[in-house]
Amino acid sequence: MRSAVILAGGEARRANGKEKYFFTYKGTTFIERLVGSLSGVVDEIVIVARDTAQCTRFRELQGVTCISDIRQGLGPVGGLHAGSLAAGGDFIFVSACDMPCINAAVVSYLFDAVGSYDAVIPLWNERMLEPLHAVYRRPALLAYLESHTSLSLRAMVQSLNTRYVPVDELRAFDPQLRTFTNINNLEELEHINRL
Repeated sequence: MRSAVILAGGEARRANGKEKYFFTYKGTTFIERLVGSLSGVVDEIVIVARDTAQCTRFRELQGVTCISDIRQGLGPVGGLHAGSLAAGGDFIFVSACDMPCINAAVVSYLFDAVGSYDAVIPLWNERMLEPLHAVYRRPALLAYLESHTSLSLRAMVQSLNTRYVPVDELRAFDPQLRTFTNINNLEELEHINRL
């Protein structure tokens, strides 16, 4: 079974207090686009919110489960922990909520690339990874998250038996690598909608 975990619990500080998952691109909200792209690749989608009040924002979405952070204030690591506990799949694709162009074929390729590894992480170069557009083996991820001391995603990835996939390998499915587009503020949103 394959799961997807979408991290939506941020405080929206870089988006002038607006919730990025409700930003609109090509007439559809980011969260609706993500759910639509992932629903054909995974068996379940789990959205991780910061609290139960935020979960109510997603009640109109069909075919998703929303849960809230168990250990609050830990950023993405806290969201990964809650999402991994809630997910039923042996493998989890993890995404941030501000990525409106997730490519289903790329996600499928990352699932297929896991093999005996604990994680498959797209790699731009030695310093630039995509840990929030990656596939993880759920038991290995949970083992790390139950006893970690760092809130760094890089430390997490380095502690796992990780396969790094150069992003150029993914151009066969997404020539412009738009799947990695993430929107942090209203200016970036205006720019992507103009393109």
